[in-house]
Amino acid sequence: MGMTPDPTLVTISPDPTPEPIDWPELSRQRRAIVVVDVVESVRLMQANEADVIDRWRRFVNEVRTQVLPAHGGRLVKSLGDGLLLEFGTVPAAVAASLDVQRRIMPFNVGRDANAVMGLRIGVHVAEVVVDALDIYGAGVNLAARLADLAAPGEIAASAEARDALAEGVDADLHDLGECFLRRIDEPVRAYRIETPDSDRSFLALSDKPPDLTPTVAFIPPLPLDSSNANPGLGELIADGVIGRLSRNALLKVISRLSSSALKGRGLAAGEIGKLLDAAYVLSGSYTVGNQRIVVDLELCDTRSGVAVWGDRLAAPLADLIETDSVLIGAAADAVSHHVVEHALKGAMQRSLPTLSSYAVYLGALSLMHRASRTEFERAKELLDHLIDRHRRVPTPRAWLAQWYVLRLTRGWSREAASDVGLAMNQAQRAIDLDSSCGLAYAMAGFVQCHLKQDLEAADELYGQALDANPNEAIAWLFKGVLHTFKGEGPAALEASDRALSLSPLDPLRYYYYSLAASAAVAAGNYGRAIDLATRSLRSNRTHTSTYRALAMAQALSGREQEARATATQLLVLEPDFTVSGFLRRSPSGRTAAGALYADALRVAGVPE
Repeated sequence: MGMTPDPTLVTISPDPTPEPIDWPELSRQRRAIVVVDVVESVRLMQANEADVIDRWRRFVNEVRTQVLPAHGGRLVKSLGDGLLLEFGTVPAAVAASLDVQRRIMPFNVGRDANAVMGLRIGVHVAEVVVDALDIYGAGVNLAARLADLAAPGEIAASAEARDALAEGVDADLHDLGECFLRRIDEPVRAYRIETPDSDRSFLALSDKPPDLTPTVAFIPPLPLDSSNANPGLGELIADGVIGRLSRNALLKVISRLSSSALKGRGLAAGEIGKLLDAAYVLSGSYTVGNQRIVVDLELCDTRSGVAVWGDRLAAPLADLIETDSVLIGAAADAVSHHVVEHALKGAMQRSLPTLSSYAVYLGALSLMHRASRTEFERAKELLDHLIDRHRRVPTPRAWLAQWYVLRLTRGWSREAASDVGLAMNQAQRAIDLDSSCGLAYAMAGFVQCHLKQDLEAADELYGQALDANPNEAIAWLFKGVLHTFKGEGPAALEASDRALSLSPLDPLRYYYYSLAASAAVAAGNYGRAIDLATRSLRSNRTHTSTYRALAMAQALSGREQEARATATQLLVLEPDFTVSGFLRRSPSGRTAAGALYADALRVAGVPE
């Protein structure tokens, strides 16, 4: 029985003849390519979509009708967060780029800093394929990557573009060196472009690099019963806590004279935060009786109004005037700890564009020394984002250099040679950004010590770090490690103790204790090494090098059973750890000190 054809079905010929397509004509031309990118466009859109769209459309119209005709350019594409432009010559492209950066500023007038539309621009010249609708080729991709390299308000150009410019006439040029760009295999020589008269007022977004440390304000606590308490006790407590917190390199603290002006005004944490430009506010009250003081304190995040920490602390009144006041020390320690924990929680749970820079920074430092590979990789993601957000700040690049070293020494790198180059590049770029940054020199020395195993070069860089800042705690810490590798125990312990004295409230205190424990092993002070390692593990039970130092100290002091228990915990965290791997990766591997450390690991039961 035959079937009636379904009229809704389309019959497809087994050998269809394609319809001719009227493609625009292609040609290969040498063109100057400009990519304009809006910084953090996703965050801006989430905050106020209608306003951003309105400003962007008006700005693009100004570029299309005024900038491009003046410089002989073509608008190839206009996206919601960027532009692709092409020009016949590099000088025209650069002049237009400078004009574009100037013209965006009026569109930011009257907006808060968080609502500013910042532009970064990449300029490259190359042979590309052109048609009436688009341009194609690797040169376009490179221009986009150069835009990624620029900071807000900046223009980055390739060496090819730079060669077509007259220094001091077309632009002022600043060599950025060999730069590793995202999705580009080989490093690219890049330059920062500025107006030839050095008039950089339109770069206001990046003139003052932001401080990556959160600011804490302590409003002196008030007596609950003003008739039965000395009101000056609140100022005494605030003085002590502020003094202790000020010794923490990862926090900024508002002076008591400034914060006291807001005492007793009944202001909310958010209002205080705006007035003092503070991220956290510590406040509270106290009562006095029987020669004792009881203080109730609360630490609030000024952006959300959420209480980050609160506690009741008590001590004899006489304790407040002691050099090492227990109450003041406990309050300062708690504030330091909970600021970092709050930042870390945000860094793990919230999207990067919504996080403050200090939360990203503190989160990265905390996660970098965790045993979990997932947390370790998150640290790099945070540092990359911070570098992308603040191109001229050296500290994230310095820490990223250490991140590459740690990936190699933990055996997690798949391309060792590439990671060595990346670590060296980030350390050098941090120094180039700020030749007075002690941290940058310290991390460059860390790279030389652990990756190049060039102890002399490392020693020289640590010296430069301490010349730049004699109180750079981490430079002293790394100098102690250097002496540890050489088996120079007394010098190792002396440098480590100096580092500990300079960082009493550092959120990475466990890291300092851990490396100081290794120095104590080198010095033969095994009891001190065990104590330091134990303190480190109280704060971070996932830091594998601490277990190594503890196992060595226990084995060398004859506590073999305890050493074996420690080694078991180490191998749970780092199952592939072996004595031979330790000797291969450690700069001490070919020294008498390294042989001693290896024997101790064998006694602890670490496999060969």
